[in-house]
Amino acid sequence: MTEGTAETGAATGGVNILLRLEGLTLFVGMVMLYWTWDGSWAVFALLFLVPDLSFLAYLADAKFGALVYNAAHSYMAPVALMTLGFGLASPLTLSIALIWLAHIGLDRALGYGLKYAAGFGFTHLGRIGRQKDA
Repeated sequence: MTEGTAETGAATGGVNILLRLEGLTLFVGMVMLYWTWDGSWAVFALLFLVPDLSFLAYLADAKFGALVYNAAHSYMAPVALMTLGFGLASPLTLSIALIWLAHIGLDRALGYGLKYAAGFGFTHLGRIGRQKDA
């Protein structure tokens, strides 16, 4: 058993494939909604990678890094923001939510899952990085 394995279970097989396909579906769906919404593609490009700034929290330690990264890569905040955007008829709020959800969807489709405190490479979708086959 590799270091951290007991605390870092990951989806495998068909479940992993399903979770990644859900991510791809979310990404494509949010991009299509953004296109239909007629959002600014400059804004999309500018904001698309903003959630990844959360990985800077790993500079403090792995536990805090995972907490901040997961907060920025969970569906909860952007879905709440999207609901608020629709409710207030706020184009900017809605655009940010769609971009944020598209980012999360692409991350999941590529296998970048929610993180465990064992380190950045331990995700709910399996190990990532150079040591993933270790």
